[in-house]
Amino acid sequence: MNTEPRVEDLLRELAPQVLGVLVRRYGDFPAAEDAVQEALLAAALHWPSDGTPDNPRGWLIQAAVRKLTDQYRSEQARRRREDVAALRELPAVDVPDRDDTLILLFLCCHPALTPASAVALTLRAVGGLTTAEIANAFLVPEATMAQRITRAKQKIKSSGEPFRMPSGAERERRLRSVLHVLYLIFNEGYASSVGSDLQRTELAVEAIRLTRLAYRMLPEDGEVAGLLALMLLTDARRAARAGAGGELIPLADQDRGLWDREQIREGVALSTAALARGLLGEYRLQAAIAAVHDIALRVEDTDWAQILALYGMLERLTDNPMVSLNRAVAAAMVHGPRAGLDLLDAVAGRLAGHYRLDAVRAHLLELAGDPASAEKHYRAAAARTTNLPEQQYLTTQAARLHTRA
Repeated sequence: MNTEPRVEDLLRELAPQVLGVLVRRYGDFPAAEDAVQEALLAAALHWPSDGTPDNPRGWLIQAAVRKLTDQYRSEQARRRREDVAALRELPAVDVPDRDDTLILLFLCCHPALTPASAVALTLRAVGGLTTAEIANAFLVPEATMAQRITRAKQKIKSSGEPFRMPSGAERERRLRSVLHVLYLIFNEGYASSVGSDLQRTELAVEAIRLTRLAYRMLPEDGEVAGLLALMLLTDARRAARAGAGGELIPLADQDRGLWDREQIREGVALSTAALARGLLGEYRLQAAIAAVHDIALRVEDTDWAQILALYGMLERLTDNPMVSLNRAVAAAMVHGPRAGLDLLDAVAGRLAGHYRLDAVRAHLLELAGDPASAEKHYRAAAARTTNLPEQQYLTTQAARLHTRA
């Protein structure tokens, strides 16, 4: 036995590999996932004191198979089902060299699942987070999250989908779902949608880790590289986004000396290489925009004309109203606030009631010299956001303008 200082990190890395082995071999996703969780718990209890096994992956696979055997035996005793009896003595398994993590990621992003369910299942099965950790991240009761994960596993089981990598057009469609789920996980970690925390670092870090896995397995895919670059370039600003009291600090006011320059270098290199691969995709374009922000050592050095051009390409590609909102900000920086406000009017119907529409409009109205209207929209945005630090920031902006008036 050898000792490992970071048992938790090792278990998180090995969990999807072990689950992939069991699902491939026995085809029962819910039962396999439960068995793996029990094996991980046993390892977490014993390895810190006994030492990490020489072959930790093999140890976990054998432990999980034993747990799965116990599950089937219990089921046989309770229900006496013929098909369970056939499985009552699962054989010991060898430890294959293959890593099925990517297949497992594709399975967790099954098209039958809602994005919320796919996110939860991915964090549990591939990310190795406990149900309690996932529930805490999304501010829902643990029982609610457990039900969501259980339903997701049952949907995958009932779909009868074989445990293999999709091929051709289906693989391309499913990869879009995989990247979207990873993107959602990162966004929730970097800019929490609800609650008292501005960001949930553990979710952002986990999204980067999982995307690194996808990139390692699909190094030639430009969109996978683009998504990883986008995450790194965005997360590089994390230390500067909040003040000592957790208050929001907008991009223009951040101390760029706190940005992670090593992460920026890696993200820029990934983004540059990804842009050269085939047709541009949404993650490559977003990464390119993030890179333009990150390479500016001062806010006044930002190349807003290039950002505006990139947002124009992204808007044509995605027809996403949030992209249009960001393009309005870039247009205001290049052509003046009235140009930005005109673009906001064009997209307002598609974003009615969203706090960011009011927040951006308030900012542009202030730049245009209309503090009274800006104050009104800052207050409207504060009333609609569900994140406390953002709400406090918007309220402070409104109060500042009210004092000036």
